[in-house]
This record gives sequence, structure tokens and C-alpha cells, in this order.
Amino acid sequence: MRMPMLGAALVMMTSAAMMSSVMAGDDDAKGAQKHAQLGRDDYWHCLAREYSREANQGMTEQDFGRSVATACPSERQYYRVALLDYLTTQYPDIDAGAHLATANRAVESAQKDIVTAFVKHRPPTK
Repeated sequence: MRMPMLGAALVMMTSAAMMSSVMAGDDDAKGAQKHAQLGRDDYWHCLAREYSREANQGMTEQDFGRSVATACPSERQYYRVALLDYLTTQYPDIDAGAHLATANRAVESAQKDIVTAFVKHRPPTK
């Protein structure tokens, strides 16, 4: 499945930022990085399960988008909190509100990517 450019760019930026903490050797940052990566992976796997559900086959894009927005609440929240923790650890001088906005955009980007894949790969309606 191809990710749209915005989602791919956000994932690449987040991954690059996470990798920079490994190079710095900071144990707190390493732990926060690992949790953020695990949170991201868990959320993506949950969204992939949502994408694969047979019940979604007849859904419109809007209905599927609403379904995805409410799917995986614990995974979504864990990802958001873990990414927020990582960003706060890595960039302590940046306002927490900016980190929260970044974490929220990462969650929204994952949701958009799943909806985009759903639209591109669903069978045509008759």
C-alpha cells in the first residue's frame, strides 16, 4: 500500500527525529523513541485490521473515514502519548502544545492514509 506524500513525509520526519536520539546516546530518549515506535506500529496494525474487515466492503469513503476515526482508541491514545513523550524528551525547549499538535497530526495522517488506501483499492460500484 502506498502512503500519500504528506503521510510519508510526516512518518519520515518522525522517524528521522527518533533516529537522532539514538545517535545522541540519551537513555531517556532511547526509551521514549522505542515506545513511540511501538505505539506507531501498534496503531498501524490496528488500522490495518480495521481496513481488512469484510464489513467495510460496502462503505462509502465518508462512512469508512468515520469508522477509522473512532477505531483503535487505546492504540491511538498510546501512540499519541508515546510520541508526545518522545518529542518532549527530545525537544524539551519547545512548547508542549506544539508537541501535542505534532502528535495529533501524526495520528490524523495515519487515518488519512488508511482512508486513501481504502478508496484506491475498493472495487468500483455498479
